Amino acid sequence: MNDDLHRILIKGGITSPGELKDIITMLEAAGLSEVYFGSRQDLLFPLENLRKDQLENISKYSTDVISDRTYQNIVCSYVSVDIFDTTHWLKGSTYLYLLEQFDFLPKLKINITDPKQRLVPIFNGNLNFVASEQEDYWYLNVFLPHWKTSAHYPVLVYSWDIVHLCRAIEEVFHTMDNIDQLFAVLNQGVNTNNKAMDKKLTVPFLTFPYYEGMNKMGIDQYWLGLYWRNNKYNLDFLKAMCGFCLDNSIGKICITPWKSFIIKGIPKESRPELERFLGQRGINVRHSQLEMNWHLPVDDQEALELKKYLVNNFDQNDISTYGLTFGISNDVGKQSHFSSIVIERNPISTLVAEYDAKPTYNVCHFKDFDPNTAQYLVYAQDVDKMELPNLLIELSKHYFLQLGQQSEKKGKKLEDTKPISHMVHQCRNCLTIYDEALGEPQSNIDRNTKFEDLPEAYTCLVCGAEKGTFELVELAMV
Repeated sequence: MNDDLHRILIKGGITSPGELKDIITMLEAAGLSEVYFGSRQDLLFPLENLRKDQLENISKYSTDVISDRTYQNIVCSYVSVDIFDTTHWLKGSTYLYLLEQFDFLPKLKINITDPKQRLVPIFNGNLNFVASEQEDYWYLNVFLPHWKTSAHYPVLVYSWDIVHLCRAIEEVFHTMDNIDQLFAVLNQGVNTNNKAMDKKLTVPFLTFPYYEGMNKMGIDQYWLGLYWRNNKYNLDFLKAMCGFCLDNSIGKICITPWKSFIIKGIPKESRPELERFLGQRGINVRHSQLEMNWHLPVDDQEALELKKYLVNNFDQNDISTYGLTFGISNDVGKQSHFSSIVIERNPISTLVAEYDAKPTYNVCHFKDFDPNTAQYLVYAQDVDKMELPNLLIELSKHYFLQLGQQSEKKGKKLEDTKPISHMVHQCRNCLTIYDEALGEPQSNIDRNTKFEDLPEAYTCLVCGAEKGTFELVELAMV
């Protein structure tokens, strides 16, 4: 994210047309004509002509302009209610009541989500509350900023204890080294209505939904999703859209983490007027999924150009990426992304910066191409931009090859499967495997060709590393 941008924290990404129109008035007073949507369902914008306190005085809603990067917006999956599958007891009002209770600005990233939806990331926060099957109770996955791995809270958390628990964790998290220590401190210091778990949290594998266009909602209502390629939303358009919502008694506008927005509850009789409204302004509501399912840093022209280059290659090769999501990141190894596949841009060394050196990239993906596994895998390292399209096309083929196998694996009984030790050679640089039993057809190497029989000039298929870079490793296979 561009650190020069200021933010308005829209709790849970939920705003009313009146509140958003008030915010737009503030931004126009600052001389702006566009605004960005952030990945945490917030608004981002540069502020040059006015001080933030001058802007805040304009607002009738007492809206705060945040310049301090230590404060975080609360993310929630309210946007998915009534338009995608949800846990049986979760209603839109549940999210609204919870968000109303937050009377402080958190410094930890808080996610409050439904595990049966895929539009809003579940585990990319520090405190991740995930709805359980037991009404008004939530799992809590904790990943504090100084921890190396996440951990599950040992009990279910009651809905109306979430805010108290978050506040208490904010006060002590710097000194907490593990989940057992955190639970002991909170259990002693906070009066909560916890409940024992009857089963561990499991998040179902779901393909990513199409979230744009006019779609049916119930019997006599519609929902509309709108997406801008460059994430620069025109304030005049947003203001006119707010006016349409107010005129048609539409109460909420939702910002998604994919830098788009969704309007739910559009009356059936208002649809023709809305279609005219969009058509007169030339608004495209049917972008290709090839370009929609991308997460880019805000206000990063280089990332936007890279995305255009890759999407164009996908299109030219007629490649399907249905269900896959892609991200471009400038934070190598951060592993907080919520895209299936992540292209990391490596920083250019200061030693070669003066020679106009080209950047290199790492291609990574989550296990089973599901960000909810939280297992981040490196597919290729230090590759040139020209190599990226073929690598991503290969990954997309791997995705479709294994699609559906997750449920089959879960359906097998543990006693029906026996782990088998299998030795392979693995590249230390990019983790690519050479399996003697399979050979390497791409390099014209036959099956059952021993690694030591490969020519000394053999190099890694993915990263080009020399033969000596490979090491013998043991895989546990079923």
